[in-house]
Amino acid sequence: MATIKFYIRQGLLPAGRLTSPTRASYDSTHEHRLRLVRALLDVGRLSLAAIGDVLRAVDDPDRSPADVLRTATDRLTPPREAAPGPELDEARAEVARLLRRLGWRAEPDGPAGEALAGVLVALRAAGHGDLAVLLDDYAAAAEQVARAELGHLGRPAGRAEPAERAAVGAVMGEAMFSTLRALAHADASARTYPIRSGPQPFAAGSRGDPFTRTSTA
Repeated sequence: MATIKFYIRQGLLPAGRLTSPTRASYDSTHEHRLRLVRALLDVGRLSLAAIGDVLRAVDDPDRSPADVLRTATDRLTPPREAAPGPELDEARAEVARLLRRLGWRAEPDGPAGEALAGVLVALRAAGHGDLAVLLDDYAAAAEQVARAELGHLGRPAGRAEPAERAAVGAVMGEAMFSTLRALAHADASARTYPIRSGPQPFAAGSRGDPFTRTSTA
């Protein structure tokens, strides 16, 4: 109950129906919104302020699902702080060139573009700027996922409104993609760099095989 009251004060939940001066009742609408807030907070790792922005976009009847998706995506990619200077200017220019090369209709100076520029600056400062050669590979994977997510918005999904589905898809899809990427890394690493640990199985006929006593003279 304390959590519900806190979320109401934060504007994340609508107020309940008063049944007495100190009591209120809540219905399935509150339960649904509470579960949504918890998912965005626990899995999506959004701040309460960011969740408030997303939910206001969801509740705004004048906002299209595409607008809501953009709001959710922007809140997922806060700009990474980078000191002004030629390194940041070059990284921003590189992001702009990437978008032009891909033909993507996205703003290079938007939150996501600024965040990517910050990543490039940090990589080079750490001595790993060569990782930027993978930008096109990352972009190809991201484009495929983005198209799949947008295609999913057109499918029937019970009572969920398209705007809410767009927000959930952006936030929870990010979590699914990052965890699947981690699993793919585990598989690729195991195939590329097999690690042998612990006792190895004996080959038939070897000296240590207790079931086969053969001479190796």
